[in-house]
Amino acid sequence: MSACLLGAACRYDGGSRLDPEVLAALAGRRVVPVCPEQLGGLATPRPAAALEGGDGLAVIEGRAAVRTVAGQDVTAQFLRGAEEAARLARRLGVARAVLKARSPSCGLTPVLGVTAARLLLEGLEIEEAG
Repeated sequence: MSACLLGAACRYDGGSRLDPEVLAALAGRRVVPVCPEQLGGLATPRPAAALEGGDGLAVIEGRAAVRTVAGQDVTAQFLRGAEEAARLARRLGVARAVLKARSPSCGLTPVLGVTAARLLLEGLEIEEAG
């Protein structure tokens, strides 16, 4: 579960995207909050980043990159965060993830994010919110 959707102030701008509908839908369920960008070693707040040259799968395959608005390459941190999220999912037996829409890490739309791609490769069912 993208931690920002649960109210954690972990977004690039230091904010959250608390989603009351998501909280209500998850009531009584075991939830593992993660912020892949923080898991990858990026600070909060941090410069906004975007996928460059392809989607998250292309980043995993080494055909694309993730760069901040200032041009800093943060591909390694995004890959590390995606790998840590996948490791947690395997270790905890997670089968489904609810991820933040329009995120270079977690989004499914408009472009598949790095963590979303990694979790799909793990066989997780992915839903996006927010």
